[in-house]
Amino acid sequence: MFASVHSVLHSTPFQIAGNLTVLLAVVFWLGLAYWMYRDARRRVTDPWLTGSAALLGVAVPYLGAVVYLLVRPPETLAEAHARELEVLALAQRLNRRDDHCPVCRADTEPNYLVCPVCTTRLRHSCRSCEKALDPLWQVCPYCTTPTAAPTLEPVADDLDAALARETAPPRRRRAPSPRPAA
Repeated sequence: MFASVHSVLHSTPFQIAGNLTVLLAVVFWLGLAYWMYRDARRRVTDPWLTGSAALLGVAVPYLGAVVYLLVRPPETLAEAHARELEVLALAQRLNRRDDHCPVCRADTEPNYLVCPVCTTRLRHSCRSCEKALDPLWQVCPYCTTPTAAPTLEPVADDLDAALARETAPPRRRRAPSPRPAA
């Protein structure tokens, strides 16, 4: 019985399979080391740390990749850059003045006194220098004249009534009834 096991273990196909397994293990080990190097380049700017990651992958087969996965940075440099740009864009959006009409949300300019779409009074002009003033300002920042802040209200017709008139279905005219002959 042991002779048959011995002959199978020393047979040519078994030796070829063993050699292929060792070759695949070495290729996988070197592939892991190369992956660690490439991944470290995407996550770290320091070339010494990148080289150390590759050296760890080569020096400690298979276990080096596990250690690298535990200590590598959680995001790539591109992801960190994208996150920073996103945060910067959000900060700019928060700091940006919202120049929209509070009634119809149309785009307006900072010096508009009235919304060009719905004619809502956005700002009033200073009595002294005639510059556009924000409704909440107590004093004109240009000439220091005290102001009376008016409320936001439409200058022209009621916008809701005007829109209701526009969207109402047209009335049908009734045909004139025939007159009885006299």
